[in-house]
Amino acid sequence: MRIAEPTVERLVQYIRFLERCRESGKRVVSSQEIGDALGIKASQVRKDLSYFGEIGKRGVGYNVEKLYQHLNSIFAPPKTWKIAMIGVGNLGEALLGYKAFESEKFRIVALFDIDPNKIGRKIHGIHCYDVEEMSKVLNEEGVEVLIITTPASAAQDVVDRATSSAPIKGILNFAPTALVVPEHVILYNVDIFIELEKLLFYIKLKERGGNI
Repeated sequence: MRIAEPTVERLVQYIRFLERCRESGKRVVSSQEIGDALGIKASQVRKDLSYFGEIGKRGVGYNVEKLYQHLNSIFAPPKTWKIAMIGVGNLGEALLGYKAFESEKFRIVALFDIDPNKIGRKIHGIHCYDVEEMSKVLNEEGVEVLIITTPASAAQDVVDRATSSAPIKGILNFAPTALVVPEHVILYNVDIFIELEKLLFYIKLKERGGNI
């Protein structure tokens, strides 16, 4: 089954919302409650969840624990993905300290940088290697996913070196530049500047009475 990217993004939001429900002890939740909390129409919530069969009961809602486990099983990887981060500047260190990076689904096993003050140290408990050791370490650790947080000028070079020497399957790119990757590699770009510009554009549009 092919599921559109926006649907996948919403499903991840549902899982996060259900995690909060579990923590608060909430046992049943409606599509309206989910939609209101996430800014999504209740009809869209029901449509998204219907991709995977009837999970809730009309007029009753969804059992929080069952729905959470059901969605989590859909996203559960066949293994714990091993990830490496290339570039441990301010953004890289901030991401490493982000609680969402503590997951059973993946584990950051190696960091790479060119800064001699970082090489050989552990940063947030993860060893930082010289980028010159990248090929050897990626293969020894069995890394299949990369997070790129280098300056734009260095991003393509490190990606070329990594994908030519290790069986990389996916890249999450935070560097503000377009990357070229081999056909077998899935690339996702996270451009914070573009997202901020979009936000400011929609704020301006709304202030002028336009529709978003």
